[in-house]
Amino acid sequence: MKYLHLVWAALFRRKTRTMLTLVSIIAAFLLFGLLDAVRTSFSQAGQSANGAARLQTGSKLSFIQLLPSSLLGRMQQLDGVKLVTYANWFGGAYQDPRNAVFSFAVAPNYLDVYPEIQVSEAERKAFAETRQGALVGERLAEKYKWKVGDQIPLQSQIFPDRSGSKNWSFRIVGILHATDKKTGGFFDQMFLLNWKYFDDTTPYNQGQVGWYVTRVADVNQADRVARAIDALSANSDHETRTQTEQAATASWFKQLADIGLIVGSIMGAVFFTLLLLSGNTMMQAVRERTSELAVLKTIGFSARSVLLMVLAESMLLLLLGGLVGMALATLIIPMVSAGSGGMLNLPTIGASSWVLGLGLMLAIGIAVGAVPAWSAMRLNIVDALAGR
Repeated sequence: MKYLHLVWAALFRRKTRTMLTLVSIIAAFLLFGLLDAVRTSFSQAGQSANGAARLQTGSKLSFIQLLPSSLLGRMQQLDGVKLVTYANWFGGAYQDPRNAVFSFAVAPNYLDVYPEIQVSEAERKAFAETRQGALVGERLAEKYKWKVGDQIPLQSQIFPDRSGSKNWSFRIVGILHATDKKTGGFFDQMFLLNWKYFDDTTPYNQGQVGWYVTRVADVNQADRVARAIDALSANSDHETRTQTEQAATASWFKQLADIGLIVGSIMGAVFFTLLLLSGNTMMQAVRERTSELAVLKTIGFSARSVLLMVLAESMLLLLLGGLVGMALATLIIPMVSAGSGGMLNLPTIGASSWVLGLGLMLAIGIAVGAVPAWSAMRLNIVDALAGR
């Protein structure tokens, strides 16, 4: 620490170059903080106390393949099963195909499996009695200024009606409220329609369901129940895969995109570029100070001290930029979550992410400082002062 003032002075000897390098490091670790939050958010999807008691059963082949409705009765008779419901993906969009709405055709008892969704008894009754009725998430209704009683046109990206048109019309009969606003962003964005109306109106469903959701009586027996459910359709043309809600959610996301691979690839490219950029900065900085380093050796600084000072300069550069970048990510993440309307519930940067970030800062600092530090340590005083 007694040489910190020398390290600091050397670091900012070329202020413009150092500041530009710092901006690059800040941007890299800001991106690291944001992408790590996205990765963590996707990996934690489906994790909840209620979610632990739910199993999702879909086709073993693909999540878009439908399952026969005859499985319902057989699943309900299994030991350890408390309640079974089902749903179909509708794939609706409002006004413009880009305005995708998380819309599902659901069974009458669908909400019984999701206690974290609140809706009044009157609205549930209206939903059951209104053929074209729909229940809409609170944030979704706020986004499009919808209210109970409005007639809403949706365009299905998948299913046409019996006339061949993909334009459907629904009447809002109730508003869904998530009990936990921090983790219930998805529920606040849902658009639920009656499965019976959906099944009767499109010729492509024919009594089949997209997936089943089972609430187990004992969370500790969930694995056994899952195996029993899959055994019902073993060696058939509709074999199933039953998973916990967290695993099923992760599987759905993975079929759309491997978030971990995408994040890892982006960050690998960013840090490789950062390695080259900061390495070039340190090489230039040491090359310009050859005579100064020779003077330090002349007045008594050991070769080891010179090596450590150059390494300290490199690590200080990375730590300054990295800490500022991750601090900015900590401030920006809540804004991103709020701006998404609840669709993205990004967690704050936790202790493990900070430790990983600090480890990367130190590792990159040592990597980019190793070569110039070694060169400085082996510097010949006579040759350096002579300009050779």
